[in-house]
Amino acid sequence: MWLRSVRGTLVVAVRRYFSRADAAAGKSVTVEEVSSRICGGEDSLGKRLFKLVYTKRSAVVAIRKWQEEGNTVKKYQLNRIVRELRKLKRYKHALEVCEWMTQQQDMRLVPGDYAVHLDLVGKVRGLASAEKFFEDLPDRMRGHETCTALLHTYVENKLEVKAEALMKKMSECGFLKSPLPFNHMLTLYIGNRKLEKFQGVFQDLRIKTSPDLVTYNLVLTACGQRHDVEDAEKTFTLLKKAKLDPDWVTYSILSNLYIKSELHEKAVSTLKEMEKMAVRKSRAAFSSLLSLHTNMGNKDGVHRIWEKMKACFQKLNDAEYLCMISSLVKLKEIQEAENLYKEWESESGTGDVRVSNVLLAAYINSDKMQEAENFYRHIIQKGITPSYTTWELFTWGHLKTKQTVKALKFLKKAIGSVKKWNPDKRLIEEVFKVLEEQENIEGAEQFLVMLRNGGHLSTQIYNSLLQIYAKAEKMPLIIAERMRKDNVEMDEETRKLIKATKHMCVSEIAVDL
Repeated sequence: MWLRSVRGTLVVAVRRYFSRADAAAGKSVTVEEVSSRICGGEDSLGKRLFKLVYTKRSAVVAIRKWQEEGNTVKKYQLNRIVRELRKLKRYKHALEVCEWMTQQQDMRLVPGDYAVHLDLVGKVRGLASAEKFFEDLPDRMRGHETCTALLHTYVENKLEVKAEALMKKMSECGFLKSPLPFNHMLTLYIGNRKLEKFQGVFQDLRIKTSPDLVTYNLVLTACGQRHDVEDAEKTFTLLKKAKLDPDWVTYSILSNLYIKSELHEKAVSTLKEMEKMAVRKSRAAFSSLLSLHTNMGNKDGVHRIWEKMKACFQKLNDAEYLCMISSLVKLKEIQEAENLYKEWESESGTGDVRVSNVLLAAYINSDKMQEAENFYRHIIQKGITPSYTTWELFTWGHLKTKQTVKALKFLKKAIGSVKKWNPDKRLIEEVFKVLEEQENIEGAEQFLVMLRNGGHLSTQIYNSLLQIYAKAEKMPLIIAERMRKDNVEMDEETRKLIKATKHMCVSEIAVDL
């Protein structure tokens, strides 16, 4: 198949098309909201599927039981259920529903159904499975919809070369008749900060089809990356001339750009327009407004939006509490943040440690380690499970107070809490910096073992270790043999440090071979 020849990798993350403030807001919806909107108060297949929650439970079993009770199952109902399950990020159950549909001879599936199915395969089973699913499709189903779904999978997996090759093939097949595939590529290049490629795709889009609102929002985001207010305003004018109505995302992107450019009056104007569009159906807009008002330092605006949220929604979700507590912390209203956290504890019941970590970070960043430790004990009593971020925050806090024993203890917990450790380069540098200040060879050797176990040894790491030995005027033992065993190459700096320490007193610290 032609698809098998499409290969490549991408090294930069792809972000959503709106600003970081919007991304922080999330689009959280609850099972209760979806169930109520679609099913009302009566029993239905949708309600049963939404209540499964746990991934180990089977959507297929629920569908079969529904049929055994004498109920019918219609395709349009399942399509709607799949759509809502995707909004809830319940991808496994949505995929099970799609797979069940493909096995029903009386259900006539169209390319759009297979496009959704392909997208879910990519999310649940990975890229290779999504590609195989595409290749196994009948020729009549491999049209622009399923190709666009595969393109979206490539973008989500940050595979630039594959995405570009697929776009070329889609162009040859005459599949580029809507802005959607172009928008996927624009999103990719924004995340990759390849604005020269972005501009080329945008021009190609304008030749082959017409930009939609998402396209213009992406162009505005690119303007934000360049800090180009003038070009952003020209783009907004083009949007209006195209007789498209800006949405809250449009005004959010503009507001974010104006705030960063210190254009206060313009930011106030766009925020007012954005607030008019913050309604129940655009729930994420409220959290974005909170973040933007916070970035302006507008405390009154933050509290006003929060009150509107409480009036508009019967129950606020974890993402919204997290956003508001973060805003209060940034505005240095710690007492209010603590009070709101207590409200969240009593209202939510999810025990989402990400909310707790916001307040924990506030204590640690303010050098209030005792409050941080007291708060940690509190969340443990409440049954909240610490995360990697929890331990990393304590590591940073103890590094600030030069308590390296505690810092290394918490860092070890952090590394042990994740399957794969992707360390912050700044954290590694800070640990070595403090250990060098203290001439702490023993701590440095302990840290080296952690880095080895985490799979993050390098020439620079060994050089940092040797610098600590040199500062302490001690000679490291069998350093060349250790580096060889760890498959780490020496460089000129390594040799200079070994030479500088070879006549010093031998260290009595035991090393791990």
